[in-house]
Order: sequence, then C-alpha cells, then structure tokens
Amino acid sequence: MNLKDFYAKYGKNPYEIMIPITHFKERKRKNMGDRFKELSSKALEELTQVFGRMDDSTVRELLEEIKKTKRIFLLAAGREGLATKAFAMRLMHLGKEAFWIWDDTTPSIGEGDLMICACGSANVGHENYVADMAKKNGAKLALLTPSSEGFLLSIADFVVNIPAAAYKAVGEFVPSEQLMGNLFEQTLFIFYDILVMMLREEMEIQPEEMVARHRNVE
Repeated sequence: MNLKDFYAKYGKNPYEIMIPITHFKERKRKNMGDRFKELSSKALEELTQVFGRMDDSTVRELLEEIKKTKRIFLLAAGREGLATKAFAMRLMHLGKEAFWIWDDTTPSIGEGDLMICACGSANVGHENYVADMAKKNGAKLALLTPSSEGFLLSIADFVVNIPAAAYKAVGEFVPSEQLMGNLFEQTLFIFYDILVMMLREEMEIQPEEMVARHRNVE
C-alpha cells in the first residue's frame, strides 16, 4: 500500500501513527528500568534487615565449631541446597574435609564430625531422617533456619536463626515480597560467604592456599 492509498483508507499519514507507538515503547522501556531499580532496592533492603536481626553469638558458636572440626558434612535441599553445596566447596578450599551429603562418594559419619543443615521449615522428611541418622551415629548437628517449630530444631545441638522468609517457615522473620523462599536462599549464599571470609582470617589462611586447592583440571 502506497502513502496515497494509506491516507485515503485511514485518514492519516502512516508516520503520524508510528510516532506515538515509538513513544509508547520508549515509556515502557523507561518504566521497566524504574521497576528493576525498585525491585533490586527492595531485595537489598530485605537482606539488610535479615542480617541486622541476626544473633552474633550463634554465628560465633558455628564458626568455632567449624574451626575445630576436621570433617564437615553439609545437608540441604532445593535452592537452599545449591547455596549449601557452594559452601561445601569453599570449606574444601579452606582445607577442611567437606562432604555434600547427597554425593555417592560421601563417607560414613560419626563422633567428632559436624553436620551443617540448612532448612527453611526445619521439617523436611528426608532431611529429618538424614540428620537424625547423623546424630545417632555421634555427629553434632548445626541447624540454619528461620523457623521456631520443626523436627530438626528438636535434635539440633545448636541453631543459627536466620530470620528470613522461607518456604513453609513458621515463626518471626523478615517478610518478603519475593517469591517463595527466595529471601532465605539469598541470605544463605551471602551468609556462607561471610563465614568463609571470617574463617580464612581467623585460621590465618592465605588466599594463595585456597587457590592452590581449587580444581586444576578445567
């Protein structure tokens, strides 16, 4: 359709129609940018609240237990598990014998060992079973959770309360506008990395030592 026919049919030059559409797209892009900034600021605000409400003494207890324990077993599931598995890797880089509980190469657990379990609800069937078995075999259990109720709380030797909204969590914690357990899962990633920084300093491990333990066949 040429310009003359278009004008005859619609009563407007096609460019008069295209200009408002272009402006609408530009406004939409701008609004998307504003929304991104709004949501990212909100997520950071929630994380700040969580860390601000944590009890330093329970974090210290966990740090001391990790420092004096040779073998550490890590237990979690889902996205909580992804964060916890990443922590297992860093513990290995620190020189610890760290085992992700779901790996087939994980050895038996017993007295003198530490199991660290992250569980938002403090009550997940297969995690309950594994943690209980670890306890029965003599290991200590450290639980990371925002919940005030749940089976794992009843068997844990000590608890680090991470007051972040989590999937099926029960208790008082920072509420979140994010989906499901996002806030707790994000907090775990950052919390673990902070622990690693503190452990490295207190154990006087040089960054070069950690790099030397990094996988070198990739």
